[in-house]
Order: sequence, then C-alpha cells, then structure tokens
Amino acid sequence: MSTIKRLQRLTGEDSPKQKKSPRADEISELRRRIEAITSRWPMGTQKPASKLYKSRIPLHDVIRGEEVVSAFGKFFIVHRHHEGSSKHGNRRIREIAALDMKAAAILANNADIASFGCKDALFLDTETTGLAGGTGTFAFLIGVGWFEDDTFRTQQLFARDFSEERACLNFLLEMAREKSFLVTYNGKAFDVGLLSTRFILNRLPDGLTAMPNLDLLHPARRLFGHRLENNRLSTMEKDIIGFHRYGDIPGSEIPQRYFDWLRYRDPRLLDDVFEHNRLDVISMAALAVYLAEILSPKPDMATREHLDLLAAARLLLDRGDLPSARTILEALIKSDETHVAFEARKSLSLIHKRHGRWIDAIKIWETILLNDPGNFFAVDELAKYLEHRQRNFRKAIEIISAALSIPHCKTASEKDALVYRLKRLRSRAGIVNNE
Repeated sequence: MSTIKRLQRLTGEDSPKQKKSPRADEISELRRRIEAITSRWPMGTQKPASKLYKSRIPLHDVIRGEEVVSAFGKFFIVHRHHEGSSKHGNRRIREIAALDMKAAAILANNADIASFGCKDALFLDTETTGLAGGTGTFAFLIGVGWFEDDTFRTQQLFARDFSEERACLNFLLEMAREKSFLVTYNGKAFDVGLLSTRFILNRLPDGLTAMPNLDLLHPARRLFGHRLENNRLSTMEKDIIGFHRYGDIPGSEIPQRYFDWLRYRDPRLLDDVFEHNRLDVISMAALAVYLAEILSPKPDMATREHLDLLAAARLLLDRGDLPSARTILEALIKSDETHVAFEARKSLSLIHKRHGRWIDAIKIWETILLNDPGNFFAVDELAKYLEHRQRNFRKAIEIISAALSIPHCKTASEKDALVYRLKRLRSRAGIVNNE
C-alpha cells in the first residue's frame, strides 16, 4: 500500500461516501508534499549486494588460520610469529622486547609491575560491533600478543558469529592465566570493561579486571599531548614510533564490516580488519618501549624532544621518583630552547625549596632573573624567601620595586600580586622600624 493510500485510510478519504471535511484543503496540501518527496526517491530502498560478496570463499583461504574446538564451543584463530630482526617503525622487534619494567611500573602507576618481566605481559586489543560499550556491544575479534625471547607472537580470536563468543572468551581466560599483567591502549575505559561484561553474560569468571593494567593512553597523553593533534594510537604510531599505515581501514567502519560478514560470509570483508587489529597489538608493544625509554634518568638530549623530556620529568615527580626527575631537569636547564630551560629551572628550584636546599633554590632564581629581569616567578619566590625566611623586608621591597619598574613581561594578575605583596612588605617594614 502506498503512502498516499495509507494517508487516505487514516483520514477516511478512501471512503466514497466521505464528505469533504473542513480540513480537506490542508490534507490535500500534505498529500501533495508527500508525493513531491516520494517522487525524488530512487526506485527501491535496498542496496543491491556487490558481486564481491556473492561468491562463497572459505575463511581460511583469505585469512590464514584454523578452527579451534573445545568444550565451550568453536571459533577461528590466527597465529603470527614476528622475528626479532623484523622492524616495526623505527625499531626492530628484538629492541621492543627490552622493556624496562621499572619504567613500565611508573607509566602504569602500579609498583607491582616492576616485579614482573617483559614476557609476563599480555598485549590486548579488541574489535567490536560498536564503540559505545554496554551489554549490546560484542567483541568479535580479540587480538593478543606476547614476547618469547626476542620475538613477538600474536593471536587473534575470531567469533564467526555470536554463538562462538563463549569459546573465544574462555580461550582468552586460559591465556590470561599464564600472564601477570595487561598492556592496552584505552583498555581501562573500554576493552577490559567490555570484556568483563561479556564474561558475565556468558557465565564465565572475569579474569582480566583484577590484573594490573598498563594503559598506554594515559602516559602517552601526558608525555606527547603537547605536540600531537590527537591521542589516537594511529597518531602515536606515525609521530612517535615512526610507523605509517597504508590503506588501513578506519576504526569507525569495522563494526559494519562484521555485520556485512554475518550477512554475506565473504572473508575478503575482514582481511583488512584482521590486519588493523594485528598492527594495533604490535604498535602497543613498540609504544610501551618508547614511553619507558623516555623516562630514563640519562636522556639523550640530541635525539629526544626537549618538551617530551620535560613532560617525563614532571611525570616522574608525580610518581615519586625524585632522583630520576632531578637528573632530567638538570640536563634540561642547559637546553637551547628558552621555554624548556626556564620550566626546568622552575621545577628544579621548587624541588630544592621543598627539601630545604635554599642556597640551590636561590641560585636558580637569581640565574632566571639574570636572563630575564623582572620574571614574575623568580621575583615572587625570592620575595617570599626574604620575607618569611630571612625577614629582610627592605631587600624584598627592592626586588619587587625593581620588577614593577619594568613595564613588560607581566600580566595584569601578576602585577596585582606584586603590588599587593609590596604593600604588605612596606607595612611590615614600618612596624619593624617603629620597634
């Protein structure tokens, strides 16, 4: 029945005995608009299937893997072996295998990870039917990776339809029992939580949530967020580890590829999905090593971005590794990048101040003023020291007055703060004189 006929039935116009109602003109105008719209629609709304999807090709002919059958059901698995001599970006696999576990623990903010070895890590990434999460989202492809000596192995667990999910999840649990911690990228917010939900729905124990998780997204954002356009793993690959993908499928298209697979069963729909997932797993391993290396207390100033090293020092400070942070900051005060050198001096002086090393702190503040007379931070810190530690109000007044005489380099709020401190110092100096 056409749209017009439905409208006529709803309004009673299809009855021959129906008298013209007062709204007849209004209904006629509505019908005219509907006809105008429907006339622009193409014939038929169903997009014809591409010839690509009509041929029945076995899955293993396109994606080299095998079927696994267990008491929990069956699924499809793909094994890959990556030799130590092969490269991923600017690193060889054997170099990636040398993950500094102390640095990994700092990145994860979990001291337990320092007691593990690199071979105890399970790298995890999923491809799902949606990005929103929730009980309706299904992880149809689970990619995992781990180190064996100087090589890297990947396995991809593929549920060919929804009935194979339980077998996939149980196999993942068995693998996780052999490892001590996870490495993910946004896994705390998405992958692990999603899999936890799927475990519950399939009446399986949740073997992942309790595992320590080095989620690389958070430290990567802190260390490189100042110079990257976004925090996607693909951006980290290109700008940090030097790996470029060509012809990669956008993540937003992957859910529809799986739905198309369920309909047409053509494995060519999934070939680049498997490749996308495999590269994600390897890139996480490469990125983990790069992040750990940048926390080294002996940074290579010639090859590292100085702003990255500054961010690394601040991360180390937040994590409580004061010696490593100080070593990096002491190297950065010699940076030829003025902003970096200033920020390094600023952070280092506050470390000295916090630990009562006043001579070292004052030396840094005076050096800052030598290079940048009137610098608000150095003036403010010196004035506070003279006022509260030495009670030398007149010297503090001289420093602030000299800074205020310089008409530039101070914001309105900084100027107001110095004027307020100056008034208080003059008041306190007058009290001392009266005494």
